[in-house]
Amino acid sequence: MLRRQIQLLICAVQFLTRLPSPRLKDFQPDWITRSTRYFPVAGQLVGLISAATWLLASRVWPGLPAAVLAVGAGVLATGGFHEDGLADAADGLGGGQSKARRLEIMKDSRIGSYGALALGLLLTLKVGLLAGLSPWRGALALIIAHGGARAAAVLVMAASPYAGDPGAAKIKLAPQRVRWPEAATAFLLAAWPLFFLDVRHAALGLVLAAASSIAMTLLARRLIDGVTGDVLGAVEQLAEAAFLMGTAATFTGG
Repeated sequence: MLRRQIQLLICAVQFLTRLPSPRLKDFQPDWITRSTRYFPVAGQLVGLISAATWLLASRVWPGLPAAVLAVGAGVLATGGFHEDGLADAADGLGGGQSKARRLEIMKDSRIGSYGALALGLLLTLKVGLLAGLSPWRGALALIIAHGGARAAAVLVMAASPYAGDPGAAKIKLAPQRVRWPEAATAFLLAAWPLFFLDVRHAALGLVLAAASSIAMTLLARRLIDGVTGDVLGAVEQLAEAAFLMGTAATFTGG
C-alpha cells in the first residue's frame, strides 16, 4: 500500500514538473489519473523552489526583480507546463467560432494574441502581487498558491467531462476519471498551509480561487462542452493568481 502511494507521488512529480525523480518501473496507464491526489504535493514542491528563490533574492534585490526571479523559478521547475495551457486555452476559447475550431486552435502549439495577452497579464499580476509582500509572507503565499492551484485543477477534473479526443489529451484519464475521494485528498493536502495564514486572508484566497476556477470551468463547458488539459492549465494559473491576491489583500479598519 505504502509503495503504491509512493509510486503515485513520484508519478505526480514527474508529470507536473521537470524535477529529477526516481524511475518508475511497471508503469500503468491509469497512474497519472490515480496520482492526481498528490498533484498539490508536487505543486508545493514547486512552491518551495519558488519560495526559496524569493527569500534568497529578497536579500539582494528589491521586491520587483526578486519577484520576477521567484516566479521564473516556478516556471522553470514545471517547464511552463501550466502557462502553456493558459495560453492555448485563451487562444482557443477566445479565437474560435465553433467547438471544433476552438479545440483545433488549442492543439496548435503557436501562441496567438489572446494567449500572449493572457500569459503576459497573469505573469505580471503574480509578480506585482508577490513584490508587495514581505519575504516570509511571500514565501508562504507561494507554497499555498502552488499547492492550492493544483488542487483546484483536480476538483475541476472530477466535476467536468472531457472535451475533444481523449487520445490526444495531455492527461490520459482512466475510464473512471478522477474519483471524488481522490479530489478530496488533493484538497486536504493543499489546505494545511492555510492554517499559517490569518483567517481573513485564507478565506479570501479560497473564495477568489473558487470563483476563478468555477468561472473558467463554466466558460469551457459552454464553449467546448467540457474541459481539456489546456483548460486545466488555465484553471491552475488563475487559481494560483487568486490565492496570491487573497494573501496580498490589504484590509482596512477593524
